[in-house]
Amino acid sequence: MIKYHSNRSEAQIARRFLALLFCGVVALSFAVAPVSAASAAHGRDTLTVGVPADRCPVFYRDADTDEIVGIGVDLMRVAAEHAGYDVTFRFVTEATLKDALDSDAYDVIMPFGSAISSTSGRSSVVSDNLTQTPFTLVTEDSRALPPLNELRVGMLRSLGGGAETVLQLFPGIEISMYETMADSVKALRDDEVDALLHNSFVWSYVLQKPAYSDLRVQPSTMFSMDFRAGTLDTPAGRTIIERLNGGIAATPETHRQAIILDHTSRRLYRYDFSDYLHQYGLILLLTALLFASLTVITVQKRRALRLEQEEKMRHLIDHDPLTGVLSLNGFRKRVETLLRTHPDTPYFLSYNNIKNFKFINDSMGMPAGDELLRFWGAKSMEALSDEEAICRIEGDHFAVLRRCGGDERMLQDETDVLDPVRNFFIDQGKDKRVQICSGVYVLTPEDYQQIHVDHMLDLARVAEKRVRDTRKDGYEIYNPGQWEKGKRVADIISHLPAALSAGEFQVCYQPQINFKTGEITGTEALCRWNHAKLGWLRPSEFIPTLEEYDLIYDLDCYVWDTVCQDLHRWNEQGKHRSVSVNLSRRDIREERNIPGHFYNLIHVYGLSADQLRIEITESAYVEDHALLIRTTVKLREFGFQVEMDDFGSGYSSLHMLKDVPVDRIKMDLQFMSETGDPEKGRIIIRHMIQMVHSLGMSLIAEGVENVTQAQFLQSCGCSEMQGFYFYKPMPVQEYESMDETVPLLAAESPSTAKQP
Repeated sequence: MIKYHSNRSEAQIARRFLALLFCGVVALSFAVAPVSAASAAHGRDTLTVGVPADRCPVFYRDADTDEIVGIGVDLMRVAAEHAGYDVTFRFVTEATLKDALDSDAYDVIMPFGSAISSTSGRSSVVSDNLTQTPFTLVTEDSRALPPLNELRVGMLRSLGGGAETVLQLFPGIEISMYETMADSVKALRDDEVDALLHNSFVWSYVLQKPAYSDLRVQPSTMFSMDFRAGTLDTPAGRTIIERLNGGIAATPETHRQAIILDHTSRRLYRYDFSDYLHQYGLILLLTALLFASLTVITVQKRRALRLEQEEKMRHLIDHDPLTGVLSLNGFRKRVETLLRTHPDTPYFLSYNNIKNFKFINDSMGMPAGDELLRFWGAKSMEALSDEEAICRIEGDHFAVLRRCGGDERMLQDETDVLDPVRNFFIDQGKDKRVQICSGVYVLTPEDYQQIHVDHMLDLARVAEKRVRDTRKDGYEIYNPGQWEKGKRVADIISHLPAALSAGEFQVCYQPQINFKTGEITGTEALCRWNHAKLGWLRPSEFIPTLEEYDLIYDLDCYVWDTVCQDLHRWNEQGKHRSVSVNLSRRDIREERNIPGHFYNLIHVYGLSADQLRIEITESAYVEDHALLIRTTVKLREFGFQVEMDDFGSGYSSLHMLKDVPVDRIKMDLQFMSETGDPEKGRIIIRHMIQMVHSLGMSLIAEGVENVTQAQFLQSCGCSEMQGFYFYKPMPVQEYESMDETVPLLAAESPSTAKQP
């Protein structure tokens, strides 16, 4: 693309030079023309020439004279004059020049690169070449073009003949046709095509549009196409073309180049509203933004003043003016917010009172008492986090909402807050120790459902009154059982990271049996925790706790990794085993790529997907239906077998069996418990087994505790079993030393059955 950098004086000199050159060439052509203008004034034939309307500066309508003008018009007019024709030009109304060939409205059509067939299949004849039109590619600034045989090119639909030429020259090119230039540019920017193709004369006009300033003409010409006139191949048509060829031959090349230079050097593009908006849009936008900013600043300033006043009023209402801590009103609101925001965080609420505070005021003065209260508030605020709160109810009474942390937290508060308050006057050299009575109420799950702050304070005050009435100071707990439970939960959740690092968790294996053949068909990985402080914990205690506080994923990742290490070791020993591992409902989240995690594990340890079976508890299938289905489908795509664990444990949703694609159902035997009607339980079990088989899924029963249960399951068609009757969960060393070759026959009695 030609870039214009000339100043105004240089442009004026250039235009004058072009005008003189154009006049000289025209005079020269008239001198050599075989027919003078005077002799041509009479008896001329008239030709109607059809031209396309979308190719400025080749063909366009002059805005001042409303005439059709352009490079092609001037070239044809000069050639026709030499041939003895008067010409009139009309824009073709047909979709393509091929369609226009079939119309009687035109004597000739232009431009053609070569003879083509009309839409109806009629042959055409074309004139000699009026000029060469170079075709060039236009791309976006930063776009790199692929090789020509892989290029995707956009062209105007009216260039249908040109497109055929392109395909002949470059067979590998993919061409897309568009109705308008705007459509083709949009396709380029949407990456539907790699480049746009048109003749360079048209690009000299099109790229004057401000919105196309990011488009660039490729420096090399892709190809040049002849610029010819054409008509149907008839006797009359051949006569016209022969006469035109004479006129074309009589037109000097210098005259043709002068016509091309004249039109391509003009600034023909006229701005519309969108162009002005594009050109000056930034200025308009900045002006609008400045005005809007001034308006917003004014409004915000007034609003800020109003909010500042409201905030001051709220602060006066919600905060104690003496100590700066919350008032009772602010404490109520803050407690409600914290409990609703952190429903899984265990809290306690304490009610605190200085014993004989009136005596301090009377003996040492009210300013000393106020200083004590301010000191208490400041020390408490230093110890509290953003998820905790303190208020001064009245006088020397303070209330605190604190996260449960067990005895350690209470001892820390004694050291950091209460002891400095007790020694406030002693540290000043005065023989006066402050006595503090505290009552503690540990929040229950019901308190999170129905938040009554005043009721909690009343219960904490009851415990505080017991201290005040029975001894000098200290604290009492309103609900010791809840307190002990909170301490135990805190010990579990706070110690998890250290327990994982210290190896307190033990992965055990419980073999799974084919009761019919006695063979071990697999095993389930289970977890045991030897807590450094609490000792051995039951899985029924620590697993729900870790799930409740969203920490189970850390433990599950540890178990999965340990199992894969064991499987890798067994593979090296030539023992190809499969292990079922548990996937908690809390593990399955959008942000966790669970299938990808398992896929990476088996590749890191060199395992096959059939060695890792994924058990998902039945309750998870009810909580997030869509996410679980996506997770299950992806796991199975990676080759893992997916099992529905605890089926029939009380969360059954039978319609899930038709929606969720699982490979095996793990059936819970609670229907065979001693409570309820045993016969009804057996009926339910029998039909559950039939249903699972009918759905094309495999089945295993867990929790088998005696031979009667095993034989009943076998009679119903369920041979895969797991339970204490066969094996209890065992450490990995014991599992590895098992004799897997000795069958356990279904006919054996409990006394003779093989036990670990």
